[in-house]
Amino acid sequence: MENKLNKRNVAFLGTYLPRECGLATFTQDMMNELEKIRDFNPPRVVAVNNNATYAYGKKVMMSFNQNHRWEYIRIALELNRSNVDLLVIQHEFGIYGGESGEYVLDLAERLTIPFIVIFHTVLTAPNPKQFQIVARLGELSRRSITMAQSTVADLHKIYGIPAAKVSMIHHGVPSVETESREQLKTRYGYADRQIVSTFGFLSLGKGIEYAIEAMSGVKVKHPDALYIVWGKTHPVVKQEVGEVYRQKLVDLVSRLELNENVIFVDKLLTQEEVVHSLVLSDIYMTPYLGKEQAVSGTLAYGIGYGRVIISTPYRYATEMLADGRGLLADFRDPKSLETSILDIMDHPDKKNQMEQKTLDLGRTMIWNQIVLQYAAIIRDSVQSETQYTIQGSVI
Repeated sequence: MENKLNKRNVAFLGTYLPRECGLATFTQDMMNELEKIRDFNPPRVVAVNNNATYAYGKKVMMSFNQNHRWEYIRIALELNRSNVDLLVIQHEFGIYGGESGEYVLDLAERLTIPFIVIFHTVLTAPNPKQFQIVARLGELSRRSITMAQSTVADLHKIYGIPAAKVSMIHHGVPSVETESREQLKTRYGYADRQIVSTFGFLSLGKGIEYAIEAMSGVKVKHPDALYIVWGKTHPVVKQEVGEVYRQKLVDLVSRLELNENVIFVDKLLTQEEVVHSLVLSDIYMTPYLGKEQAVSGTLAYGIGYGRVIISTPYRYATEMLADGRGLLADFRDPKSLETSILDIMDHPDKKNQMEQKTLDLGRTMIWNQIVLQYAAIIRDSVQSETQYTIQGSVI
């Protein structure tokens, strides 16, 4: 009876499925694991919409348009009146309204229930508005969470968030039982091919064109090599400019005569398909162009499943691929990518060693392990709020 009375009620603020967004998938994965912990009730969602409408399921308790500023105040007041013990704010500048997503502060500043914030982007050179948002969220939150060790110091030194309030928790990775690499290759029709892959929404910053150019040199020495680009164009990009980037990539493949060595799978992958795409791969590649990228869910997935990873040296990759867990190639440099790919394909022993090192870290990133760290922070934050309430000084 006591356990039932002490169950925590947690809500998540952010995007949510079926909205096509990596952050929405992150939220769903965490919620699925959190509801398995016996001192938590099934979590709920306050879903942030863009200009589209979505057929949400029963887990969504409220939803609102990100561009309607008055809605942020309404949501805060409704949360204060609800039985929610703690709100988890998923923060990404682009999913909230106003300049750099500043409307989220209208909500945060009116909450009387505690909240924690998960920063999916931490900039080292923010503009004044970006600085204001992150600093204020950190000030008001019970805990600020980032997914890379390198950004822990940034939240403290750049944004002034007390170090004691900042925690690093790895990006979670789903656990899916699969067949072996060779069995999956056969099932998908790629038997006897050496597979390089990238998955995720297509957009200009992904640098796929440089990876395609790299395959020209790889093909000469390994004609069996196949680069698979899994994923549809990012819905926002498609709405704004259509399939311009994808068509540019398709034309490049044709011009370089790589039709047998590069293919596109133009669809939104299910979680099972994402994992299959990784497990059947010999190399996972993130040739991204943004040097400041502090977190990459796709790279986290590659580590979770113990793949050899070749990446450009953006912040997250530099940290996660240290200690022999992968290779770093230069930005916008097909020859550097080609050299790294050939290094792995020409040295199977090196590949095996890298896979083991990566898997050792990846095993600690599975969601059922990661959620325990979040659960401990939530318990502590709710307990602190209870103590403040008893003392008559609710923050």
